[in-house]
Amino acid sequence: MIMLRIIFNKYILVFVLIVSANTIHAQEADSLQHYLRIAAYNNHLLKSEFAVYEASLQKIPQAGAFADPQLEIGFFLQPMDIIDGKQVADFKLMQMFPWFGTRKAARTEAQHMSKMAYEKFRETRDNLYFEIYNQWFVLCNLQQRLVNTQANKDILTHLEELALRRFSSSNTGASSKAASTPSASTTPVAANSSGGMGGMGMGGGQAAQTTTASMSAGGGGMGGASSGMSDVLRIQLEIAELDNNIKSINSEMIAAKAKFNSLLSRPANESVVIPDRFEKLPFVYDNEESTLENIMDNNPMLKMITEESLAYKAKGEMDKKMSYPMFGVGINYTMINKRMDDGMGLPITHMNGKDMIMPMVSVTLPIFRKKYNAQQKESMLYWQSSQEKYANTQKELEAQYYTVKHQINDADRKIELYIKQTELAQTTYNIIIQEFISGKSDLTNVMQVQRQLLDYQLKQSEAIAEYNTMIASLQRLISNTEKE
Repeated sequence: MIMLRIIFNKYILVFVLIVSANTIHAQEADSLQHYLRIAAYNNHLLKSEFAVYEASLQKIPQAGAFADPQLEIGFFLQPMDIIDGKQVADFKLMQMFPWFGTRKAARTEAQHMSKMAYEKFRETRDNLYFEIYNQWFVLCNLQQRLVNTQANKDILTHLEELALRRFSSSNTGASSKAASTPSASTTPVAANSSGGMGGMGMGGGQAAQTTTASMSAGGGGMGGASSGMSDVLRIQLEIAELDNNIKSINSEMIAAKAKFNSLLSRPANESVVIPDRFEKLPFVYDNEESTLENIMDNNPMLKMITEESLAYKAKGEMDKKMSYPMFGVGINYTMINKRMDDGMGLPITHMNGKDMIMPMVSVTLPIFRKKYNAQQKESMLYWQSSQEKYANTQKELEAQYYTVKHQINDADRKIELYIKQTELAQTTYNIIIQEFISGKSDLTNVMQVQRQLLDYQLKQSEAIAEYNTMIASLQRLISNTEKE
């Protein structure tokens, strides 16, 4: 009964974990962090650098290994007679040992070289993440441009309806005026027809004035009608241009998605879900001194140069140890058969036929010092080169930090400016639309404000994308190890 309860509880726990994992996956699917994880597992360049790092780890046991023992075997084709038997074969086994500390220095060098490979992998990973961040914000900017352009197209479509209504109302007013004008002009003529010559003269003058007034009224109606139609056509021209812009953005989106998928090592036509809106990333690097300290402590380029310097230092120590003698310890075994009395008067002793064992010791004599001194000097010069490279990289990273910080501040100011301008343009647009409906403003002013509104919206989206890209660039400089 207890076992059944334990098994039941285990199945419940597994079920809960599966449901939780699916929920988390559903929440994180198609988010930026989700794509970063895909890139970390799929990107071929990143996998290549990690394989190089794993290969460098295999050099550590190689560097600390002893040299292979040497075995020599010699046989006599015809046994050689000696005093106490016949020598048949010789076996010689020798093992060489380096000077004390040489193996440790070699292992230390290999360890630092493997750490260099790991920092190279980190740098490749950070560069990949930055490219993904950059391309992601390009996609977000394109998506925001598409949304803004589509929204402005909808506004123009609504504006076209208003212009059509004005055009229809102006045509109706002109038609009613044209219909009422002849009855007004014929009445004075009929009244003055019985008045003789003077009446005819006066009547003729009144008729001419009435006719002129009616023509001018009819001409005004035709002018208003043509003006209303030109407004409709101008709006349609703007809509056609926005339609072309939407197609261009969609085409650019396809190319940007293909590049984004290539960073993830996925097919170019793989679906990428992009949010309709994106906001500024939080800026958490206000403390300049702390940020620079984090860059100097965590940047993979600096760590790689540090490990390179330590590797050259360990190599110099190993070269120094290798300039000392090496020792060899071995044994020599001689196989001897018994010698029979051949009547030649040679005495047969108790050592007859006994094999011989001889311990041996060998020492190398490093008397040619020139090559050893050159090796040590080479390592020292490489170490000095690493020190200078480290100092130069520090200055370059510091300059990059101030450049990126300036770009972040500049983009932040632009965002605030464009937000303010967008709000003012939106308010102006709402007012001028009411004036256009009431006839107090013409279409030119409406179109100008509408273009300004769209321009500020597009600039705001571009500034946010630039700001977020600079934040990602700063994160690449710091290279937080929390991501690992």
